[in-house]
Amino acid sequence: MTAPSQPSAANTESLSQALDWLIRLDDADAATRNEFETWLSASEDNARAYRQASQMWGSPLLDVAASGLQQVNQQRQLRRRRVTRRAASSAAALLLCIAAVLQSDLPERMQADHITAVGQRQHLQLADGSRVLLNTDTALASRMDDYHRSTRLLYGEAYFDVAHDHSRPFEVDAGPVQVSVRGTAFAVRYLDDEAEVSVERGEVALRTPRNDASVSLGAGDSIRVGPDGFGPRRHNTQSQPQLAWVQGRLMFENCPLREVLAELRRYYPGWIVSTDERLADLNVTGNYRLDDPVGAMRSLAQVTSAQLHELPRVLILD
Repeated sequence: MTAPSQPSAANTESLSQALDWLIRLDDADAATRNEFETWLSASEDNARAYRQASQMWGSPLLDVAASGLQQVNQQRQLRRRRVTRRAASSAAALLLCIAAVLQSDLPERMQADHITAVGQRQHLQLADGSRVLLNTDTALASRMDDYHRSTRLLYGEAYFDVAHDHSRPFEVDAGPVQVSVRGTAFAVRYLDDEAEVSVERGEVALRTPRNDASVSLGAGDSIRVGPDGFGPRRHNTQSQPQLAWVQGRLMFENCPLREVLAELRRYYPGWIVSTDERLADLNVTGNYRLDDPVGAMRSLAQVTSAQLHELPRVLILD
């Protein structure tokens, strides 16, 4: 799946400022409105950001978030004008999430035979006897006949335990990589135009259609494949964190908190927001249940000495 385009730092800042103005204009005096007009006319980025923020301000999801943020502010007993910029920053992050969701994955879903929702996993048994476990937010298409055993991972993550068949290789197409096996167990992850293949047992042959490069992996090996080809091969002699999700766990070792939160967002059917940029680069080591992202967030708040505010479908870490 082609990932939604990421906003630049300048666009993100403009959107944050636009949200600030939406809040401030609610009870603004003449001087404040004149200041707003000056900001609005200062650049096309400002005008575009204000139009975007205004259009998205009515989103039901943002209403939930805004309501929750108001509860947090009341609990802290802070005056509205003192928390305006903090609330706008959190709302900006939520709006950016909503903007990404609005870029629909409908075409991929229409091609899929099997789909999982956020936070859901699904066990499948294909016609050839192969077993598949779909992870959260995943779409898979398959074709099984007398001559072919092929699947296409449209987006998400899947674990394949392939039935042996020497006459028909089992193939997985996942964006920049094609995987071919005859009987083995491995996982494929395809997100943001990058694929990752992790082998539990057996041997796996990989090929990149773009430049026809190839590589073979064995048990314990993993590799990432992007638009420019293969990355370095990695080998794990003991546990493979990339396969922990198959056992219902999420494992992180010295991983920046921003990456941990990005992974947890894949499992939480709502919004996870961090308002303190200083937390982003903190390294985290942990082993969490993937079916309890709220519990994972509580643990992360404790180990990072941060506060977690739990709202309906919104978790705010600051």
